[in-house]
Amino acid sequence: MGNSYAGQLKTTRFEEVLHNSIEASLRSNNLVPRPVFSQLYLEAEQHLSSLEAGNRVDNEEDEEEEEEEEESSESSSPPITYQMKPPPEGGCTTDGFCQAGKDLRLASVSNDPIEVPSGFLLVGAKSPNLPDHLLVCAVDKRFLPDDHGRNALLGFSGNCIGCGKKGFCYFTEFSIHINLKLTTQPKKQKHLKYYLVRNAQGTLTKGSAICWKGAEFRSRQPSSSTFSNLLFQPPENTGSSAPVMNEPVIATHPIVQAGMQQMVPDHLPTTASLPVYNGKDSPQQHSMKSNVSSMTRPPVLGTLANPGPPKKRHKGWSPESPSSNEAWNLQPNPPLTSRSKNDGGGGGGGGLSCLPHAPLAGPVSSPVVASGEPVSVPDNLLKIFKAKPVIFKGHGNFPYLCGNLSDVIVSPLLYTCYKNAQSLSRAYEQYGASTMQPISEEMQLLLTVYYLVQLGKYQARILSESMLSPAEYQKEVSYELVTGKVEALGAFFSTLCPDGDVDVLLDKFYQENRSHISSSLSALVNKPAAGDAAGTAVCTSYNLEHHQIRPFQLAVAQKLLSHVCSIADSSTQNLDLGSFEKVDFLICVPPSEVTYQQTLFHLWHSGVLLELGLEKEHLTKQRVEQHVVKLDAEAQTKFKAFLQNSMQNPHTLFVLIHDHAHWDLVSAVHSLYPQSDPAMGLVDRLLNCREVKDAPNIVTLHVTSFPYALQTQHTRISPYNEIHWPSLYNNGVDLYHENKKYYGLSEFIESTLSGHSLPLLRYDSSFEAMVMALGKRFPRLHSAVIRTFVLVQHYSAAMMAVCGLSQMKNYTTVETLEIAQNLINSSRQCPNRHGLMVVLRIPCIPLAAVAYERLNHVRERLALEDHFEIILGNPNSGITIGKHFIEQLKIWQKIEDAEWKPQTYLELEGLPCILIFSGMDPQGESLPRSLRYCDLRLINSSCLVRTALEQELGLAAYFVSSEVPVEKAVGANDVLESDPEKLSSTDNEDEETVTEGSASEKRSPVKRERSGSHDSAASSVSSKASSTAFCSETSPPLVTAGEVGKSPHPVLSSSTEESVNNSEKQRLKADKDSKLAAKAAQASITSSSPPPFSSPSASSAPAHSSFVLQASQCSMTKASQQPPIVYLPKLVHDMVTSADSTGLPKSSSLLPYHSVMWASSFRPLMSKMMTCTEQSLYYRQWTVPKPIHMDYNNRNEGRMDTFHPRRLLLSGPPQIGKTGAYLQFLSILSRMLVRLTEVDVYDEEEINTDVKEESEPYYHQSGDVWPDPETFKKMPFDYTIHDPKYEDASLICSRVQKTSSESQDSTASRKQEDLYMRRQTTRMRLSKYAAYNTYHHCEQCHQYMGFNPRYQLYESTLHAFAFSYSMLGEEIQLHFIIPKSKEHHFVFSHPGRQLESMRLPLVTDKSQDYIKSPTFTPTTGRHEHGLFNLYHAMDGASHLHVLVVKEYEMAIYKKYWPNHIMLVLPSIFNSAGVGAAHFLIKELSYHNLELERNRQEELGIKPQDIWPFIVISDDSCVMWNAVEMDCSGDRKSEYTWTERNISLKQILQHIESTPDVTHYALIGMRKWSSKTKSREIKEPFSCCHVHDFIMLNVDLTQNVQYNQNRFVCDDVDFNLRAHSAGLLICRFNRFSVMKKQIAVGGQRSFHIKSKVSDNPVSIAPAQYICAPDSKHTFLAAPAQLLLEKYLQYHSHRFFPLSLKNYSHPVLSVDCYLNLGPQIAVCYVSSRPHSLNVTCSDMVFSGLLLYLCDSFVVANFLKKFHFLKGATLCVICQDRNSLRQTVVRLELEDEWQFRLRDEFQTANAKEDKPLFFLTGRHI
Repeated sequence: MGNSYAGQLKTTRFEEVLHNSIEASLRSNNLVPRPVFSQLYLEAEQHLSSLEAGNRVDNEEDEEEEEEEEESSESSSPPITYQMKPPPEGGCTTDGFCQAGKDLRLASVSNDPIEVPSGFLLVGAKSPNLPDHLLVCAVDKRFLPDDHGRNALLGFSGNCIGCGKKGFCYFTEFSIHINLKLTTQPKKQKHLKYYLVRNAQGTLTKGSAICWKGAEFRSRQPSSSTFSNLLFQPPENTGSSAPVMNEPVIATHPIVQAGMQQMVPDHLPTTASLPVYNGKDSPQQHSMKSNVSSMTRPPVLGTLANPGPPKKRHKGWSPESPSSNEAWNLQPNPPLTSRSKNDGGGGGGGGLSCLPHAPLAGPVSSPVVASGEPVSVPDNLLKIFKAKPVIFKGHGNFPYLCGNLSDVIVSPLLYTCYKNAQSLSRAYEQYGASTMQPISEEMQLLLTVYYLVQLGKYQARILSESMLSPAEYQKEVSYELVTGKVEALGAFFSTLCPDGDVDVLLDKFYQENRSHISSSLSALVNKPAAGDAAGTAVCTSYNLEHHQIRPFQLAVAQKLLSHVCSIADSSTQNLDLGSFEKVDFLICVPPSEVTYQQTLFHLWHSGVLLELGLEKEHLTKQRVEQHVVKLDAEAQTKFKAFLQNSMQNPHTLFVLIHDHAHWDLVSAVHSLYPQSDPAMGLVDRLLNCREVKDAPNIVTLHVTSFPYALQTQHTRISPYNEIHWPSLYNNGVDLYHENKKYYGLSEFIESTLSGHSLPLLRYDSSFEAMVMALGKRFPRLHSAVIRTFVLVQHYSAAMMAVCGLSQMKNYTTVETLEIAQNLINSSRQCPNRHGLMVVLRIPCIPLAAVAYERLNHVRERLALEDHFEIILGNPNSGITIGKHFIEQLKIWQKIEDAEWKPQTYLELEGLPCILIFSGMDPQGESLPRSLRYCDLRLINSSCLVRTALEQELGLAAYFVSSEVPVEKAVGANDVLESDPEKLSSTDNEDEETVTEGSASEKRSPVKRERSGSHDSAASSVSSKASSTAFCSETSPPLVTAGEVGKSPHPVLSSSTEESVNNSEKQRLKADKDSKLAAKAAQASITSSSPPPFSSPSASSAPAHSSFVLQASQCSMTKASQQPPIVYLPKLVHDMVTSADSTGLPKSSSLLPYHSVMWASSFRPLMSKMMTCTEQSLYYRQWTVPKPIHMDYNNRNEGRMDTFHPRRLLLSGPPQIGKTGAYLQFLSILSRMLVRLTEVDVYDEEEINTDVKEESEPYYHQSGDVWPDPETFKKMPFDYTIHDPKYEDASLICSRVQKTSSESQDSTASRKQEDLYMRRQTTRMRLSKYAAYNTYHHCEQCHQYMGFNPRYQLYESTLHAFAFSYSMLGEEIQLHFIIPKSKEHHFVFSHPGRQLESMRLPLVTDKSQDYIKSPTFTPTTGRHEHGLFNLYHAMDGASHLHVLVVKEYEMAIYKKYWPNHIMLVLPSIFNSAGVGAAHFLIKELSYHNLELERNRQEELGIKPQDIWPFIVISDDSCVMWNAVEMDCSGDRKSEYTWTERNISLKQILQHIESTPDVTHYALIGMRKWSSKTKSREIKEPFSCCHVHDFIMLNVDLTQNVQYNQNRFVCDDVDFNLRAHSAGLLICRFNRFSVMKKQIAVGGQRSFHIKSKVSDNPVSIAPAQYICAPDSKHTFLAAPAQLLLEKYLQYHSHRFFPLSLKNYSHPVLSVDCYLNLGPQIAVCYVSSRPHSLNVTCSDMVFSGLLLYLCDSFVVANFLKKFHFLKGATLCVICQDRNSLRQTVVRLELEDEWQFRLRDEFQTANAKEDKPLFFLTGRHI
């Protein structure tokens, strides 16, 4: 192919042969031309010389000579003499004159005025008979070359300037008119020579030569001005046109290729057409040596990469080409004499000669921006072609079409196929393949045309019909119905009946059987099919399922919720869930009334509206309708109300649900065109509007079974926001324990594989054969019309056959007969008349109406009105059924409403009916479980896109009860297998059970293979019998009359015994198998009601004997236990059931949606192993939306922000429960939002309240808002702990206990049992003054949190702060992390910006704008959950808040709280408890107070005026409350009170305003409880323990320290020591703090484990101590923690006498340690001048000395009295100190010690264990 053609591109020869093959195909009746590559290789030698000759470059000026050389070089065969067509009779034949006798010579007309139309030029033509003259012609300049010899449009358009005749479309025709009298084929390049111009005097003169030289190198991109202005103008003076034909060869639209002028030879116009009706060359012209005419090869000019098309060829056809009479004449003796040789080339009438030359773009129905004059489509185009031409878009722009546009169909299919050719080389490089020269667009176009012209007749018809839009399709069908074009089809059907017209037969049957039928059928309707004599049998299987949530629906709902939370948790701040209080929603559904009502039905029964609080107790339909919108013309009003509602309620989260989201994806811009459907584009206009996009409180959820069109390169949905339905099974294991099995597309396909029972997907070969035959007979009818009429005829005939008209069984198919039989007889098998549903899918609404009327008429004539209903399902209207069936449904569903009627298909459960399902696309309608047959034989098989195909098959998706074995359920065969051959091949006939007119077969593999082919023997016979009627009259019948008599179709009469018997006798007579016939007869001869059951002996009877049924089993019940049977068109069936090498159904590789296209033809194949996510990513990479798609303009230079942040996509198989899932999602989303606005707070009653004295006086008045210091000093301190969190702590005694030991014992025992139980909480709604954790985001506190996306994270600086403390023996160095925004709270040195102090306000400051007390919050393990966001709690007031964290947690806290000040504890405290934090906070604050006093003293401020208080708050304080008293009663003792939430700002400012506030050392508040009693708050202030949230006066408490070693009860310990120091502790009882239950962090972060092993085995508290020097396992825990935990659980080992001995507590000196709830303690301080309880009358059962300091002396201890046998426990830091303490305190005088009574905490030596010594009182 390559090397022998020196200097030429290798593709040139290939192009030539392609041209030859294409043209041969177009001219041939045989649509398979000789293979291209055979021509290339076998004939290369024959063409070599001509190709080389064609490479010469001729530079001579004489154009004639060049043309002659080209002519001589085109072929080695002798030139054929060209004969011009003779002029019309009486026409002028003089040279230089036109046939009208007008002079055209330049010399004669040079001064005459000549009218030149716009766009035309005057040129000079040379006549061979007048060498000295030029003939003046007006030629369209688009058909002339430019200065470089290029860009001339192929073809010709010219006018005669003599007679004025216009519109010559062919140069051959024009040359005849101007009498050129040529001896060779007329060519414009040869005879149009010069431009004619007028000189200065106005005389027309010869101008420059027309540069035809480069004509063969036409540009690949023609200029926009090169168009033909008369695209379809037929020739006016031609020879004989195509002969009139009775029946065209191809009953399809022609296929036309426009825009190929760059590649196609001139004589082959820039189109390709299948049916060409004009003749071309005679057989005598096929005498060339070469069997393929050769073309001139152009020379190579410079570096031109791609040569233009070859010149026109005028030689004959190859010997193999069929003669003209073979190709174009169907008559036996074609009138060859009527043809002339000049009919070839471009001059013939019709066919290729009148096809368009101009490029075409876009559909005809869409406005086209075009240049040049309008192109008119002639009225007689369809008459010429006998069918509509399909014009494929090629290169360039397309002129504006006008005229009879309905006669052409425009397709951009080819254009989209080859437009991405230039990206192939880059794709090859990307995938590592060797680089290659990209295939040119022209070459791709030619290759495509080569295959197009070889399409079969039926495929071409499908292709042409698929060009119609849905609206055009319905318009075409309506036109055929209205104009009566289908009458011939109807008349043809009428002739099929053996007794004449079918309607006549129906009327005759009706008249003859009217009286008998009415009585028989009425009895049949009213009589139960099974039961006792009284007729009391009742079917109990009816169960209309209402809304119920299945486990996998809940799982999907939770996945949706998880994705919403992910959006909220991301740092983009696109969704602030914390700001929403409730959920509202709107569900958008397609404009189907049934889908709308169905969604209302689900919503009503789900209870979601009540759960969301959107409705109260009584739900009305009108209220439900407010939440569902049907996307029709009235949708905008409801949607506008939704948007307005969302704007008015910013604290409500609105969920916009777009159900069936693939339905309307039309761009709003495109939908504005006048010819478009006004309802289209609504989704884009509404859901993609700016209001929805920008609303921060609207989340959009698209829900669909077919998400592919929403997964393009321009999608608005992030791949991370896609939720795919989970797999219900994994390796055969049911993941969700469902009681039903889902049957979807994959399960249906699986049933067709070998090894399964009868397939669920089937096709009807007989039906397809009839349709094909009728398509040939009626070529001008749309195939949908033919298919519909055939199928309706089959249903009619089947119904008639079932009713006893046995002769009609031959005019239907086995499949249709089965459907009709089981439908009509289904209700007879149930005592309650339950039956089956048959869905007959007819997409075209006009055809559906025709089918409905016809079937209704047949049903009425057959008196079957009460047997089953026929329902016309129109998407634009509701359901209409007869009153009789409405009453049945009301009885079944126990409905008493007299006005009720079904509004959804689900409510038709059990109704025997044919549902004619119309509408171009299903719109989400669900079908009931009684669906048995889904007849999709009429679906539009031309729309082969994945979404269209799968949504049709989705109608049959079904849940089958998994209680029935799956194999059995699938195998329950309802096919009428009455063919003896099929029955004889059944393996286990005697074991079969006959159900519902079918044998449930256990087939051998061979039989399964046969059943999988769907072309059963019965179908074959039926096909043969039926084809007799549909063949042409000249065809011999394929089946004899005798064979028809032996037709296996059953005769099923439900009317009379006589008709059954007669028809059965006829069948038996022809049956050869007597045994089988006897069984069949026995089974079929029945009375009008079937027997109650069938005997096993009849189990092998033919399947058509449908009356042999178990009457006790309801057909509807059986239908619900097996998936429906689906009938498909053969084309669709083959596509769905065939698979690629990976096992992926080929239908999955189709274009996913009609409004998207492949991004490149060079793309990887899909695989069966792809998950849903991988398929999504595949489509996102390889598909792009068309301009009609709403996502077309959603692109932003490749940036990722084209994704809408609050838009999600839920995809799942059809009918699997997506509606229930998203309704459940709304429910749990609402619960979560409520949960987000609520917290679990501790709600526990105060403990130890019975210890209080009932007669305690009240020191303050109820109305006092502040305590009086003097009065307060008189109040006794309440030593008893009342905080319920210390329920398991030791009781503190302040006097001899007077309470009964029984109450204490019961309390103690209950405590022990409830020790590990969850503390009591209650759920509280967060107020606007709550403290929040890191998950809260709102606009108000963005800056406070430091997460504002507009700014970078707040910069922070680390500052060291050191001070010395003698008790620690070293200098303490702390570190502050201070954000830049908080530096104003601190003082820095000027030279080095060293941190000097933290600013403190003055006591006298009265400003209400800020909080004076710095707040410190110690925290560990709660960087996410700690409530550190005090912005709302402080009501926006300025405050200083410091988080106190451990060093190892510094980074994580800084990450989550970048705008908070942090105090980082030294590393030595990493394992310390909360006591260390409290200790350092207090000491740091006092040191800072001293620094501030010194600093401000220099400014003239007194030291005592510096504010001394700090706040120490737990990290779980969430809200604060205040009690409001109402003392307006008659008596002062009467009062009422209420508690409400207030801001922390109010509380702190109120406390800070307390008179003489600096006299108080500690100020706290009550812990909130719903169980608070009036007496607890009657006294507004208490002198008692304070916890959790305290204001600490660091000045007064200078000498009282927190114990830095403590882990628990350190606040109790500090309170006791502060009180004993004489300091005032005040609790404001009218204020309370709520503490949130936080399950992580805090004390729970300490885990005691073995130091030796990492095995996390729990270690019992008894193992926390051990004997010194023992080999006990050491623990990795602080010694103090082990001590405290051991004493809490096992202190009774040290103090046995103290156990439950509350009258004799343990004396605890200078400390409080929790010894457990069963031991009481008495606290005393050894400090001089301490306030202690009176102990003179108390006898103690034990003594606890913990780390005694020098204030504890022997004489101090000798003042106390102990029981005999009381025990002592001394705790020290080492064994040496232990002995010294015993000696120093003279303990051996009163206490007895033993060596074995020494213990230590289970720590290693390096961990500094604590040591114990116990003794007994002597």
